[in-house]
Amino acid sequence: MRGLPLLPRNVVLAALHGYRATISHVYGDVCKYYPSCSAYAVGAVQQHGAVKGAALTAARLARCHPWAQGGIDDVKPHAHFRHELTPHGFVVPPRKD
Repeated sequence: MRGLPLLPRNVVLAALHGYRATISHVYGDVCKYYPSCSAYAVGAVQQHGAVKGAALTAARLARCHPWAQGGIDDVKPHAHFRHELTPHGFVVPPRKD
């Protein structure tokens, strides 16, 4: 039950992983930024949740245009991130050890 609030975040992450495994390979390496926009989206949703992560991703996509300089643009980590990541990148509650 502790993981129920993380369900929307993990549903969005599953969709992003599906996109990265299929559609993203068709475009190839065309992003001017590092990490790519889809990798940025994964990091933003992992760190900030589905809603704020989507907003951060939309802002990143708005900055990605033919006249953009590009460069390194990492997701700013959440100051109080208290979850753990699985090897596949899904967010789970911290273990009680």
